[in-house]
Amino acid sequence: LFSTMRKIALVTGGAKGIGAAIVRELANAGYDVVINYLTSKEKAEALVKELSPLGVNVFSYQCDVSKEEEVDKMISFIESKLGTVDILINNAAVDLSKLWNEKTSDDFRKTLDVNVVGAYNVARRVKKGMIDKKWGRIINISSTNGINSYYPVCLEYDASKAALISLTHNLAIEFAPYANVNAVAPGFIGTESELEGYDEEFLKSEQEKILVGRYGKPEEVAHLVKFLVSDEAEYINNSVLRVDGGQYGA
Repeated sequence: LFSTMRKIALVTGGAKGIGAAIVRELANAGYDVVINYLTSKEKAEALVKELSPLGVNVFSYQCDVSKEEEVDKMISFIESKLGTVDILINNAAVDLSKLWNEKTSDDFRKTLDVNVVGAYNVARRVKKGMIDKKWGRIINISSTNGINSYYPVCLEYDASKAALISLTHNLAIEFAPYANVNAVAPGFIGTESELEGYDEEFLKSEQEKILVGRYGKPEEVAHLVKFLVSDEAEYINNSVLRVDGGQYGA
């Protein structure tokens, strides 16, 4: 089962939302996929079951990407089962929605730990395999919140997504010329967690700032990711690509 010439993709936070859409897209495109998750075990296992009939290797692995030793174990496990990681999608993220006056420095640290340090930990660990093979792709899932949409209620999330863009540029230099590193910045994507907890009025006003007049679908982010990891995107590197329907204002 595990001898393969297919490219191996690791999607962090791959059990739900945008991550799950990316997992489906890559598995359907013929990649072997590892679904990293922290708490969504049932969803991860259901996704493995759903995609197994495609004839590619799909398995899930529980790991807190903010913890270096857990990341080491995860990558060693993948390498023992499939080989070195060719494609890394840094999607794992936390967004602790608390009002400004309820936030703590611990909330801030946890957000940066997962969203930025986590991405760094995994990238650092897969580097050798990519350089040895002289091929690799890293896609960091940032957000328009890290570019030009700011909400004080999620300031630590916004800061983490801006930091992820900075990390993208530095990783692109570090991994050159063998692995391409890009960031994707989704706007308002209608995932299960994205739309809950907001009032109708806020959602309506936000939707009016999107030129195509609707929220995005997780699959629309996944389509771009699939393109960026393909050979057709060989000359796209060190870039930040927005998937936001032409969102303006905040």
